Amino acid sequence: MDKTKVMCQDPLVVCTSNKLGEEAEVRDTWSNKVEFILACIGNVVGLGNMWRFPYLCYKSGGGAFLIPYFIMLVVCGIPLLYMELAVGQYTRQGPIGAMHKMCPLFKGTGLATVIMSFLLSTYYNVIIAWALYYLINSFMDPLPWEGCNNDWNSELCWNGTKFNSSQDQEANNKTSAPQEFYDNHLLQMTKGIDNFGTMRWELLACLAVAWILVYFCLWKGIKSTGKVVYVTATLPYLFIGAFIVRALTLPGSELGLVYFFSPKWETLLEAKVWVNAAAQNFNSIGIAFGSLMAFSSYNRFDNRLMRDTLIISLTDAVTCILAGICVFGTLGNLAFEQGKSVDEVVSSGPGLVFVAYPAALSKMPFPHVWSVIFFSMLLCLGIDSQFATVEVIITSIKDAYGRWIRLHLKRHEVLVLLVCFVSFICGLPNVMQGGIYFFTLIDYYAAAISLMYIAFFEVIAIVWVYGANRLARNVRDMTGELPNYYIRGCWMVAAPCLIMAIWIFSLADYEAPTYNKGQYIFPGWSIGMGWAISCLSLLAIPILAVIAIIKAKGNNITQKLKASIKSPIRECPCCGKMLNKQHEAHHGTAANNPDNEICLEQLTSD
Repeated sequence: MDKTKVMCQDPLVVCTSNKLGEEAEVRDTWSNKVEFILACIGNVVGLGNMWRFPYLCYKSGGGAFLIPYFIMLVVCGIPLLYMELAVGQYTRQGPIGAMHKMCPLFKGTGLATVIMSFLLSTYYNVIIAWALYYLINSFMDPLPWEGCNNDWNSELCWNGTKFNSSQDQEANNKTSAPQEFYDNHLLQMTKGIDNFGTMRWELLACLAVAWILVYFCLWKGIKSTGKVVYVTATLPYLFIGAFIVRALTLPGSELGLVYFFSPKWETLLEAKVWVNAAAQNFNSIGIAFGSLMAFSSYNRFDNRLMRDTLIISLTDAVTCILAGICVFGTLGNLAFEQGKSVDEVVSSGPGLVFVAYPAALSKMPFPHVWSVIFFSMLLCLGIDSQFATVEVIITSIKDAYGRWIRLHLKRHEVLVLLVCFVSFICGLPNVMQGGIYFFTLIDYYAAAISLMYIAFFEVIAIVWVYGANRLARNVRDMTGELPNYYIRGCWMVAAPCLIMAIWIFSLADYEAPTYNKGQYIFPGWSIGMGWAISCLSLLAIPILAVIAIIKAKGNNITQKLKASIKSPIRECPCCGKMLNKQHEAHHGTAANNPDNEICLEQLTSD
């Protein structure tokens, strides 16, 4: 029998633990492959595509940035996405359970991922709440961010009219009407993080609505998620298409496109540009965030992985470019209208979406229509990324405490409600008057600082400790084909080296976060709080490693360490047959070689 064609069949019942006698449970599976792909696309294509990629492209050499971006996509992004999908599908577990099965010593990387996802969920939904607030205000006539005659406007408000040369100095002292709507009306921001002010009740209501939407996307498990993604993952592309057509027909749009695509070749010699390209791939695709691993754990065991990987990663890359055309075409028009250069209206993060865009929208024909379309698009882009993040938490809890949940909570809907409610409560500081400062801190420290650290140990645990070749054979068990040598080479060499380089450069270039382009400097105590937030996820790795060593069998530390890195996978998760070492009588190989583990069903079928 040709072993490269061996494939297991997919059962509906899989054991959640290797402990004998524990009750097996039926694990949900996606209704069809399309739902899985759409859910993954909805996760990777999010709000970051609308501001992070265009801004990094502008800052890192314009069109020249596309070269390192696609190189990093091929060398690092696609292979690691393939790896995470394979691990989730083979182990049938979320990040914590999957990493425990790969290597108990590094189980903490799975927990770190879940903690990071929880922190991300508490503030990411705040952006959706802002989008809801703008969407509601888009139905008002006139648009409230258009003029300077509102209660929240100051004497320095500027409504966007052009200044002549004699008024240029006066223009520099003015604040745009959309900026004042964002600062003084939406946020009602205080002077600093040491003054949190009072609760913004309108934003609190929007945040509650956002969490209700997330809850109903998840309350029936992947059965409800699979239906929701047909809308949330596809509708944004209709909106993006409409916006691109409109952006390209605006006066001055060519200024923005030239700025976006003009290559600055000398920037390719800068290490930071390559670091930005790799970091964009990690953040956009979602490497080490756990959501794709959780989604793939609900796949059929024999699902083909490579085609899914290519569809997901290339769709994300194309969306980044489309978003860049949309963003810079609109910013070109904004610069043309204001008589400024494009770099003077370029900003990063929420400022781009909630200040520059409303300013451009108010100048379009039928501004109310375009405002509704734009903020509806943001809502769709954000909501599917958000419920994918929450799904990581829910899947991990069910994997670890499935029996307790069935006995006490009874229903999946109750677990989802508890997770959403706790995340909602933890996100309340972000919707206070000083919440934007806390938002900036947690956004910087919860994911940006922790991500590469977690990704590095995840890759080390899977491809160096568990073994890239062993994982390749697991893929063969599922799909009937081994991953090609290029993929395995990237797993073993390219990916760990690139992640280590990104990690080192990120620490070397570390700068404390600021707000409003450096105008507000955070006090030292708040920076300390930011590092404490970061450590919530980072410390999970060494703490669980120590626990794994203590619990491992052995008479001394060396024996315990060896036992703690040994994978507990001893049976095929699809057929339940014990994994046997290829014995000398059958294949003539050493019986004590751990890399020779194959499914007993394969041996008996030879």
